[in-house]
Amino acid sequence: MAKKSKSQIWLEYAAARSLLAVLTVLPLRLSVAVAMLLGSFAYRFLGRLRRIGLKNLEIAFPEKTLDERKAILKNAFRNMGRVMAYFSRFNRLSYDTMTSVIEYDPDPEFAAAYDATVAAGRGRIVLTGHTGNWELHAFGYPALFDCPPVTFLSRRMDNPLIESMVAAIRTRLGNEQLDKENSAVPVLRLLRRGGTVGILGDVNAHPNEGIFVPFFGIPTCTSTGMALLAQRSGAVIVPMLTVWDDEKGKYKIAYRRIIEPLDTGNRKLDIERTTALCAAATESLIREFPDQYIWIHRRWKTRPPGEKELY
Repeated sequence: MAKKSKSQIWLEYAAARSLLAVLTVLPLRLSVAVAMLLGSFAYRFLGRLRRIGLKNLEIAFPEKTLDERKAILKNAFRNMGRVMAYFSRFNRLSYDTMTSVIEYDPDPEFAAAYDATVAAGRGRIVLTGHTGNWELHAFGYPALFDCPPVTFLSRRMDNPLIESMVAAIRTRLGNEQLDKENSAVPVLRLLRRGGTVGILGDVNAHPNEGIFVPFFGIPTCTSTGMALLAQRSGAVIVPMLTVWDDEKGKYKIAYRRIIEPLDTGNRKLDIERTTALCAAATESLIREFPDQYIWIHRRWKTRPPGEKELY
C-alpha cells in the first residue's frame, strides 16, 4: 500500500473528526438515522465493497437468493452506520450509564461457568468479531461484567491522526489498546494474572499465522493465536458479541459456550481443534445475526495451496 501524503492524512483526519462531531451533537435517534443513511449510501455507491460483500454472502449462504443476500448486505452497511453513531456517544457514557445502551442477561448455566473462571483466577480471552458493535463491546465490558478495565488487540490504522483520535476515545474509561503485532508477551502476562483480553477473531489470516479450519463449510485460514495464548496461560476462550436488538431498542450481549483449550498432550492437534472450535463459535454467532456482520472483509482471501482464489 502506498504511503499517504501529509495532506491526505490531514484531509482524512479532518473529515473523520468533522463527521464524529456532527454525530455527537445530534440527538441520539437522529444521529443513528443519519449514520445509517450514510451506510445506505455506502452500499449504493461503493461498488467494490458491495461486490466483495455479495461474494462473501454467496460463499456463506449459497442457499439464499440474490435478493436475500442483497438485503442482508444493505442492512450490514446500515449497521456500520449505527456503530459509528454510538461510537460518537462514548464521551457521554460512564460505568453507571452503560446499561442504558447495553443489556446483559445471561442464562444461569453461562453465568455460573463465567463466574467460575473468575473465582478460579483464570484469564479470559474474549473472542469477539466484526458483528454487532465491536467498539461498544470492548468499551462497555468492564461495566457490564463488574471487572477491571480490559486489554484489547487492534491492528494499527494507516492514518496516524485518526489512529490517535480513535484510541483516545476507546480507552477513555481505562481500557488498554495493544498493537496486534508483538503483543504476545504482555498478553500472556495479563492472562496469567487472571485478566481479560479481547481479540477480533473473524479476519483472514496469513498462512504463517494460521491454519485452515472449516468456516461456513469452507477451509478458511484462521489465526491460531487465541488457541496458543489459552494453552500457554491456562485461560479460557469466551465467544461473545454486542448486537443490536430491535425489540429492546438497545444492544445486548450474545454469547456461546465457553471454550476450554484442549490439552491431550498432542500440542499441534490441540491447537488445530481449539482453533476449529473458535471458528465454529464465530460462525454460529454470524449465522444468528448475519445482517450485523461486516461482510466487506475478504475473509476467504488466503486459500490452501493449489486452490484458486475466490475474489
